[in-house]
Order: sequence, then structure tokens, then C-alpha cells
Amino acid sequence: MTKHIADKRAPSTGSRVQQFLRLSRTPRETWHRPRPAAGSSRLIHFLRISRGRTA
Repeated sequence: MTKHIADKRAPSTGSRVQQFLRLSRTPRETWHRPRPAAGSSRLIHFLRISRGRTA
């Protein structure tokens, strides 16, 4: 008994792997964006919280 026509797949050309490898060879910034430095406003919020002020 043969498979139904919908169950037959054409052989892959490997384009998904090629695209993944192309992306993986790009510079590191593509995958890992640098985080901005902690500014003074962030320090002020940490100090405010540590002092017990919520508003």
C-alpha cells in the first residue's frame, strides 16, 4: 500500500540550516545586545527603597 499524496514530502534543500548558520556567523551584538549602564536615577531608586520610602 502506498502513502497518500499529502503524506509525501519533497526532499529538503537544507535552506533552514543555511539561514541559521548565516545568522550564527553574524556579530555577537545580533544575539546579545549590550545593556545600558546603570544611571544615577537607578541608584536613587535603590537608595530610596533601602531607606524604606515607597513614594
